Amino acid sequence: MLFPSARGHAVLFVLLIGSATAGYAADLPKRKPGLWEINTRMAGMPAMGPMQQCIDQKTDDLLQQQARKEQPNCSVLEVRPSGNQVTVNSVCKIQGSTATTDAVFVGSFDSAYKGDMHTRFSPPLQGTSESKMSLEARWLGPCKPGQKPGDVIMPNAGTVNVNEMMKDPKIQELMKRQK
Repeated sequence: MLFPSARGHAVLFVLLIGSATAGYAADLPKRKPGLWEINTRMAGMPAMGPMQQCIDQKTDDLLQQQARKEQPNCSVLEVRPSGNQVTVNSVCKIQGSTATTDAVFVGSFDSAYKGDMHTRFSPPLQGTSESKMSLEARWLGPCKPGQKPGDVIMPNAGTVNVNEMMKDPKIQELMKRQK
């Protein structure tokens, strides 16, 4: 994964889950292009504040491709859409730990959705044996002037572009070493 901490893993999961699950099942909803606000909360950690992500179809496709690359690290990956609900169950290797995740997302991927995720790490990942995270995502409208698809605006951390980051050879090498 891109981030060495359990919280970083969760942030990447938030970025990927909005679109990457579509890489596993063609019938899942796609996010509406434009500016999305994503609020995450992890049990036992201070709120990070809302992040914003400017997406287009290519951005979601790039995140799906990354999710497909991670799929071989998963012995179980079940994505089940049912009406306005998507259930995800996975068992994946992350930095020498087995991460078992159960997640439920409810809503519309073209306007707003909520999700709850529970992940257990065995052995603990950097001292973390489990994490519980919830998120709320909502479409704000078109991306702001000057923003480009892939821009992620993190509270108190500035802007990074996921599209450029995923293509960076240094990041690709880091991702290989994190497995």
